[in-house]
Amino acid sequence: MAWWLFKTEPDTYGIDDLQREGVSPWEGIRNYQARNRLRDEIQCGDQVFIYHSSCKVPAIVGLAEVVQAAYPDPTQFDPASPYHDGKSDPQAPRWLRVDVAYRGHAGTPLTLQAVKTDPALAHLELVNRSRLSIQSVDEAAARHILDLLAPLTRHI
Repeated sequence: MAWWLFKTEPDTYGIDDLQREGVSPWEGIRNYQARNRLRDEIQCGDQVFIYHSSCKVPAIVGLAEVVQAAYPDPTQFDPASPYHDGKSDPQAPRWLRVDVAYRGHAGTPLTLQAVKTDPALAHLELVNRSRLSIQSVDEAAARHILDLLAPLTRHI
């Protein structure tokens, strides 16, 4: 099992939306490094910190689990979708997505400011490569984040 951080804009799709749906495709990834992680590294059972970005207080707000490994993102072929990619070939899809299941809300969201000032988290991609939408989180940092999110309201 690996740990990840998936970024999302809460005005578009947030932790409350995921809770309401239970399981949802994580679509719209249009960065090659993030796509490669979906394809090559992320597996069923991996744990995901949900991070709200592009909002007043960016923060890790909850937890999800990958429940479906990478498969072609159909929105790339839909001209009506904001994620449409006219250059993507259905015979060799360019973009992938995974399905994630809601696992809980943070008791206290972990703000970006708190992450940046915590020496145990200073090495995270969130601090050093903040624009990447899918980020790896090592085991020690994941355990530390879980402690900081406590009590995590878990729904498994």
